Amino acid sequence: MKIVAQVKLIPEAEQAAALSATLRTVNDLACWVSEVAFALGVQREYELRKHTYAGLKARGLGAQAAQHVIKKVCDAYTTLHANIRAGNLGKPKSKRRIKAESKPVRFRPDAAQPYDDRCLSWQYDQQTVSLWTMAGRLKNVRFVCSADALKTLREYRKGEADLIERDGAYYLIATCDVPETEQYEPNGFLGVDLGIANIATTSTGYQAAGRGLNRYRRRQLALRAKLQKRGTKSAKRRLKERSRREQRHVKNTNHVIAKTIVTEAERTSSGISLEDLNGIRQRVRLRKPQRVALHSWAFAQLGGFIVYKARRAGVPLVFVDPAYTSQTCAECSHVDRRNRVDQGLFICRACGVVAHADRNASHNLAARGVAVWNAGRESRVPATHNGVSGRRSQPSSQLGATSKPGPLGPGQVD
Repeated sequence: MKIVAQVKLIPEAEQAAALSATLRTVNDLACWVSEVAFALGVQREYELRKHTYAGLKARGLGAQAAQHVIKKVCDAYTTLHANIRAGNLGKPKSKRRIKAESKPVRFRPDAAQPYDDRCLSWQYDQQTVSLWTMAGRLKNVRFVCSADALKTLREYRKGEADLIERDGAYYLIATCDVPETEQYEPNGFLGVDLGIANIATTSTGYQAAGRGLNRYRRRQLALRAKLQKRGTKSAKRRLKERSRREQRHVKNTNHVIAKTIVTEAERTSSGISLEDLNGIRQRVRLRKPQRVALHSWAFAQLGGFIVYKARRAGVPLVFVDPAYTSQTCAECSHVDRRNRVDQGLFICRACGVVAHADRNASHNLAARGVAVWNAGRESRVPATHNGVSGRRSQPSSQLGATSKPGPLGPGQVD
């Protein structure tokens, strides 16, 4: 399993100047390579190297740095074409899609630059790195990180690391290949209902209320609007200081919630049943005042945190279809739109059970998780006769009983 570890560089003044000049130079050259690729219609790495490698070397890049710049451009065009095929940039002939297809990809001056082991070396005991720059090799550049991140880097770092600049600070984002813990056989499933009023509600009783986070977001939105309206130099400075503060707060909140859910599942030897919410922003139609809350909802980030923490802990996890889980009674399975009285109240019109709406939905998700897990470990191959020996093949139920299930992706049933 691949995860990333982030360390913050603490360069001296001369080292910081060299890092800044390097990032701006390689991204400026990446824009030039992108223009060549666009003009010639050549976006494969081997072909593009023929047209740009010599020019990059003549402009002062080392061999490895030149290769990384070319590969970065090719990856950018691969991502662009994938987004176009997926419809993320609109339909054919839409303004957004025409704009994306009619000009070469551009790179920000502070965009990430990849480094491999030939361009970057780590000294974990001294907590320093040595890396290539346009001014030569920089040695003894100090870095700081948490003790857990340092342990992960020391034991599992593998592959490239990205150098980025963010608000005047420099970071290295390193890839670590962490072995997954073997999954256990779950004793039931823990259903997780995601929402805005309640960020996460589990079938075991845990509920992460969203009241505080929503209040924090409204306060940040009002403050940004006030500073933008003022428009003075000091207001712009305050806006820059506060940039990404809300993002960091939400990320930390999601980490805490995800860790709590995975720990509870591991303690009870349960699996985790998550909603497959892909495309929900395109499916849902809301009034204008509600759109800010919907598009600020970081459900994908929370789901991603739960997935990777579960894989590290060996907790089985499945994705299930969330359709009608908020309208279905967990006791009698009666489905009625009127069962959901309001945001927090569920009253079944068939059996009369009264429950918290999100708690009821989490129990439905837990039941669907069991069904998906059991379906995933049963073979779908029908029983047939063996034409050579004349013996009947082993029944599919027996075949499924001997196979060990693996984690399922969103919407997969196997």
